[in-house]
Amino acid sequence: MDRINSQNIMVFIKNLNKPIFTTHELIACSGKSSSTVVQCLNRLEEKGLLLRIYRGVWARAEPHAISALNSISHLFPRQRVYVSFITALYLHGIIEQIPQVITLASTSHTNIIHTKLGDFLIHQISSPLFDGFDWYKGTGDFLIAEPEKALIDSLYLSSRKKKQYGYFPELFFLFLEG
Repeated sequence: MDRINSQNIMVFIKNLNKPIFTTHELIACSGKSSSTVVQCLNRLEEKGLLLRIYRGVWARAEPHAISALNSISHLFPRQRVYVSFITALYLHGIIEQIPQVITLASTSHTNIIHTKLGDFLIHQISSPLFDGFDWYKGTGDFLIAEPEKALIDSLYLSSRKKKQYGYFPELFFLFLEG
């Protein structure tokens, strides 16, 4: 019976056609009880077929790399967040130093979430400043601040609470003639 449930769950996981998914998505598409789905997911993780990224967030353990950035929408399904601060500056090529954590802006409380893919540091910014972002490369799986906005967010946070984002010895700005 256990083997059949795990096999059935794997079929539903494949039908989701997503490298990252949630327990709730799998429950909804399979029609199985939450306890059955969770038990099967845990067994599949033990067998090395799945990776538990965070509570209720899973990824298929396949040869292709799973990006921590692509997990953002699954980790924060009920709050709107966007990549900003040091991480956005790095992704836009403005700084060279690779951030140790993924920094996000949100209107909810400051928090840090540790996952198997990386650490996410959420900084609270005021609602009027929650703007100036778009989908990564226009079609990405996560929202990112525009380069100028990421710098403004960093300076805003530095002036308000933390001094960690107030000094950038390596800013590289590209000035395009247009």
